[in-house]
Amino acid sequence: MTKQVEFFYDFGSPTSYLAYTQLPAVAARRGAEIIWRPILLGGVFKASGNRSPIEVAAKGAYMGVDMARFAKRYGVRFAMNPYFPINTLALMRGAVAATEDGYHDAYTDAVFPAMWAELKNMGEPAIVAAVLAGAGIDAEAMMARIAEPSIKDKLKTETEAAAARGMFGAPTFFVGDQMFFGQDRLDFVEAALS
Repeated sequence: MTKQVEFFYDFGSPTSYLAYTQLPAVAARRGAEIIWRPILLGGVFKASGNRSPIEVAAKGAYMGVDMARFAKRYGVRFAMNPYFPINTLALMRGAVAATEDGYHDAYTDAVFPAMWAELKNMGEPAIVAAVLAGAGIDAEAMMARIAEPSIKDKLKTETEAAAARGMFGAPTFFVGDQMFFGQDRLDFVEAALS
């Protein structure tokens, strides 16, 4: 049986972006498959009683510094998006649709950097359409897909199921029944995959 790591993420989470930049190498080193699990972070917060670190001034300030440290360690471009917080509902529905339609990687590889390296306003449909088109994704078809009830329902169901498993934030990883929260826990994820 192939080893697997489930990766629960929301494009609005800068730490999910940092994890996204590193997880494929972790999985490759351990011969593991990544199961991409798009969820709506706001729904997880609501279900768990948690809230965004940005709502706690001291924690938000610390996280800004800490994320910059990790970006430097990882050697990746990163800056806080000036449009943050961005409503990611459409983007996360898009991730569900892209996963179903077989182009999750191209979609994610376009959206995450646009948000956290290129600092685009990914809450603006025209900007999202341009980013997707630049990645060779039919933006018009994507917009039609994210409006489908089955896509809306699947994101809602996945978010509720994530909260029921004990999730309270993103990124969260599961290796079997073991849960790991935060991009700074990738060493534990890798050890669990060993």
